[in-house]
Amino acid sequence: MKRWNIGGVPEHFNLPWRLAIEEGDTKKVGVDLHWSDMSGGTGQMIRGLESGTIDIAIGLTEGITAAILEGLPVKIIQVYVDSPLIWGIHVPYNSEISDPNQLRDATFAISRMGSGSHLMAKVFAYDNGWDADNLKFNVVGDIYGGLWALEKHEAQAFLWEKFTTNPFVEQKKCRRIGEVVTPWPAFVIAAREDIALEHGDLLKQLCQLVKQKANLLRNDPNGVGVFAWRYNLQTEQVAEWLHLTDWNLEGQDTKVVIRNTIDYLVKTGIIKQENTHNWENTCFV
Repeated sequence: MKRWNIGGVPEHFNLPWRLAIEEGDTKKVGVDLHWSDMSGGTGQMIRGLESGTIDIAIGLTEGITAAILEGLPVKIIQVYVDSPLIWGIHVPYNSEISDPNQLRDATFAISRMGSGSHLMAKVFAYDNGWDADNLKFNVVGDIYGGLWALEKHEAQAFLWEKFTTNPFVEQKKCRRIGEVVTPWPAFVIAAREDIALEHGDLLKQLCQLVKQKANLLRNDPNGVGVFAWRYNLQTEQVAEWLHLTDWNLEGQDTKVVIRNTIDYLVKTGIIKQENTHNWENTCFV
């Protein structure tokens, strides 16, 4: 039996993985899988894959893709969540900022350089016609660091997944003044290159198992309550999130997704064209 470590954000998207592990299903396909919460997001996962502390990651499409093109020895196995991620634009609760257009050249709290919160701040600037190079960044580690930076006015804005931050918005720890939606599917499943090349079929079995879990959750009449209880969300928020979320149940073409993501990242200046020549090597097929 293979023993692997997997990392992902401690958020609702990953409940299918958590249940597959907790209920012993991964062992049935020959994998003793240990879950690690990565509250620092995709940036933390990239460091974990790099150091070998995790073997598999459920990371943001843009962050994993950019890291591989910059030399991270990892393969994208497949798309995990088909639907885009909705990033809330959060500002200090007592600030005078009320419009996203006020954030031109602002300081953004980010979990890590190269993380989703970092890259999406640049996408946000690009979508508004601003020069992303004029943005400033305060590296804060995770969502709690982001909230602290807003409270202490160490940053003017913080981008994070909107349903995850809903409890903090309700507690008036920050205000949400807008949203940024990714122009690509939200999450991919990635594995260290050596594991992908040696155990690709087993990884695909794991992915298929998790797809089945996700499908069961989506169709479970009690599913909304399960998500709400596990992640401290209101049932109406979970119902809205489930309506907007599509796990990759139909076999999304991974290479098409990654090619489109790369095209956008080049256009925004996040990655350089010369680093994309061997882009097909990002994927395990």
